[in-house]
Amino acid sequence: MTKQRVLSGVQTTGNLHLGNYLGAIRNWVEGQNQYDNYFFLADLHAITVPHDRTTLAENTYEVAALYLACGLDLEHTTIFVQSHVPAHAEFAWLLSCITPLNWLEDMIQFKEKRIKQGQDVGTGLLTYPVLMASDILLYEPDKVPVGEDQKQHLELTRDLVDRFNFKFATPEAPVLKRPNPLIRADGARVMSLTDGTKKMSKSDPSELSRLNLLDPPDVIQNKIKRCKTDPVRGLEFGNPERPECNNLLTLYMLLSGKPKDEVAAECKDMGWGQFKPLLTETAIAALQPIQEKYHAIRADQSYLESVLRSGREKASEVANQTLNKVKKAMGYTLPS
Repeated sequence: MTKQRVLSGVQTTGNLHLGNYLGAIRNWVEGQNQYDNYFFLADLHAITVPHDRTTLAENTYEVAALYLACGLDLEHTTIFVQSHVPAHAEFAWLLSCITPLNWLEDMIQFKEKRIKQGQDVGTGLLTYPVLMASDILLYEPDKVPVGEDQKQHLELTRDLVDRFNFKFATPEAPVLKRPNPLIRADGARVMSLTDGTKKMSKSDPSELSRLNLLDPPDVIQNKIKRCKTDPVRGLEFGNPERPECNNLLTLYMLLSGKPKDEVAAECKDMGWGQFKPLLTETAIAALQPIQEKYHAIRADQSYLESVLRSGREKASEVANQTLNKVKKAMGYTLPS
């Protein structure tokens, strides 16, 4: 029986953090044997905001090495760089020409980032969801792992499938396939260390807001020591008036691998002075094997490039098949 296909990607802006790992990458690793996986390095998305051209390539290699260090297995997973497969950009243009402008202007992330960037906001930020839809649809996945904050983008993708098929296909023979979300409740939304009501993010200007996967032990210790807490003794899950408490307990639960009930019982009478060293020790222990594997992979550049070359070849074959179907449906001539 053919495995269902899963597709996802992470922006190559460097410094992947626990939110990326616990909310996405670890889930991919745990379920990779069940699926035919295509995971890409989203370097085209990385330039929707001002970027440093001197670090873009290095960041791409860093994320690729972290994918492997976190446990993605090449027997089950194709890893590739988004910009190495030209079909992504071409399909994004074709889709953008049938996407209503108001659909994009209504996207929550665009509204939020537009305010932050002000006059520097680029067209790419507005059309980002169309490129994301193209990324997904090129590989005709059955499932797309997304966090809660990405559900709106996936819904837009599904709407674009319906719109495209209505315009250029028939109900009996659709051209594009509607993908479904693959969402894991626990850890799907890891929050900031400085504000438990906000998602942990690479775009946060404060390094203290996140634990990066490559942070050394002393940095992890300092960040957890200085993270925001409350004056209440006794730790608990799910209290809306204690968002930081819920977030830090969730991090401990996910990093330790302990059941929620066990963590709740273990920490119910703890003060922060006792819990923070426990969380620090757990985080350091959980990240150490990832860091060791990462440094070993980065020391062998030829191996890393061979992984990305093989991934590009396999991804291009699948993506170009879909792109040709789309172009044919829209009336384009295809090269002979």
